[in-house]
Amino acid sequence: MNTKTHIPFRKMNGLGNDFAVFDGRQNPVPLDAPTLRAIADRHSGVGCDQIIRIEPSDQADVFMRIWNADGNEVDACGNATRCIAALFLDETSASQITIATNAGNLVCSRADNPDEISVDMGVPKFAWDQIPLAEEFADTRHIELQVGPIGNPVLHSPSVVNIGNPHCIFWVKDIEAHDLAILGPFLENHVMFPERANISLAQITGKDEIRLKVWERGAGLTRACGTAACAVGVAAPRLHKTSRDVIVNLPGGPLRIRWRKKDDHIIMTGAYELEYEGSLELERPAQAQGVVS
Repeated sequence: MNTKTHIPFRKMNGLGNDFAVFDGRQNPVPLDAPTLRAIADRHSGVGCDQIIRIEPSDQADVFMRIWNADGNEVDACGNATRCIAALFLDETSASQITIATNAGNLVCSRADNPDEISVDMGVPKFAWDQIPLAEEFADTRHIELQVGPIGNPVLHSPSVVNIGNPHCIFWVKDIEAHDLAILGPFLENHVMFPERANISLAQITGKDEIRLKVWERGAGLTRACGTAACAVGVAAPRLHKTSRDVIVNLPGGPLRIRWRKKDDHIIMTGAYELEYEGSLELERPAQAQGVVS
């Protein structure tokens, strides 16, 4: 028999990319796919791009589990990482913490600006089977993929990279010249991407400055995507478009991406916000012995 229980949560965002955050370290937080979709619904639920559950970890200070608004679990979320890091840096008063994710462990610390968090996002993956792609490409700085007529494509030759999630980046002269709300769903589910992909439009706007718009797989258009900013922050210097230290301007605000030369780790720095705290009435299984997924 199931019983109703009120589960506390925090509503947070990183540059407008927003999350419902649940703490499952002490008590189980039952989150099945229908519940996740109901929480994410912007008309009848909390309304968010992703749902985060904090869990215990033997490998790090905490484990962060991530679901997109469609109820599917994903491995990484850069903006959510900054939010969770801020919570635990405050809780522990530590100078840095480590957050475990399905994509690996991420080391986080406060930036020089105390309202910002820096995250070591690890090393990007460029091999075609690590992204993954449906067919082999020796050079993933550009792959053969286009939208529109063969002789006059609307978009073509994207860069691809995995930053915990698959990313596909089209380089354009003007990101506003293309309707990503229409193109995004088709490209996210293109046969080239067996695990689907995040789709970005990137525009070089100045010396080491990039404007970015992102369609996130399972979430749609978002105001910011941290892993997409990291993806463009490594794809651009691979094509000699920028240096390894860039500002990526998203609709929700800027992220600084530094692709460290000594070890190829990506350092992402940006703001976070705690919007409010509340509680939701959820079903709790009577025989729950741990965290229900």
